[in-house]
Amino acid sequence: MGACEPQFIQVGKNARERRIAVLETPGKSPALLWLPGFKSDMTGTKAAALVEFGAARGQAVVRFDYSGHGQSGGDFEDACVSHWLEEAEAVLDRFCPGETILVGSSMGGWIALLLALSRRAAGKIRGLVLIAPAVDFTEELMWTQRFTDEIRRTILSEGRWAQPSAYGDEPYVITRKLIEDGRKHLLFGGPLQIGAPITILQGAEDPDVPASHARRLVEALPLDDVTFSLVPDGDHRLSRPQDIELLLRVVADMSGA
Repeated sequence: MGACEPQFIQVGKNARERRIAVLETPGKSPALLWLPGFKSDMTGTKAAALVEFGAARGQAVVRFDYSGHGQSGGDFEDACVSHWLEEAEAVLDRFCPGETILVGSSMGGWIALLLALSRRAAGKIRGLVLIAPAVDFTEELMWTQRFTDEIRRTILSEGRWAQPSAYGDEPYVITRKLIEDGRKHLLFGGPLQIGAPITILQGAEDPDVPASHARRLVEALPLDDVTFSLVPDGDHRLSRPQDIELLLRVVADMSGA
């Protein structure tokens, strides 16, 4: 199988079964598991940089596309946080047998935290690197803060609303299912304990996940070793060369020798 040809695994049962695309670069542990953002895939700039970094060190890198994203199967409008978390759990369990560092961007930061909590007993999460973590974004950043009453009524009555995207021609379709399912996975509201070191990289000029949102996450983790790095002129993606350099430096430090 070629280096850029994904493997496919089946996740879910019966009508909920999804075909999930996974790219695995073998190597030593700790493995790096890339968790992309909402409407993003595993071939982006940061993911590619992690693969190159891992190859140079002989370190394993695993990445995948959520259902409804990239090369994975499934309709995006049928997907939700529960599905994406289940897929992340399946990939971690199958492709990352040893110590693993979770690297999550935007929504992937939320998924990384949920994944670390669900697999905490296994004791193999070395740490988390979170880039502009969009924790509870369906509720906090969408439903509560940014959606107007009209948008909320449209979602409730029609089951969906097409949100214009700043990152492409296609709009983001926000479904009632996504909003309601997201409420099952909310993390804010009380103290969290992940049980592993966490580094958060946040752009001060991020228009999608404000720096205040990331600081709120820091405050919600009083029992964990948390490092918060604010990039003064950084945007949401943090994909510039200097941002990538910072990311890789953090991953290297967490990986150890």
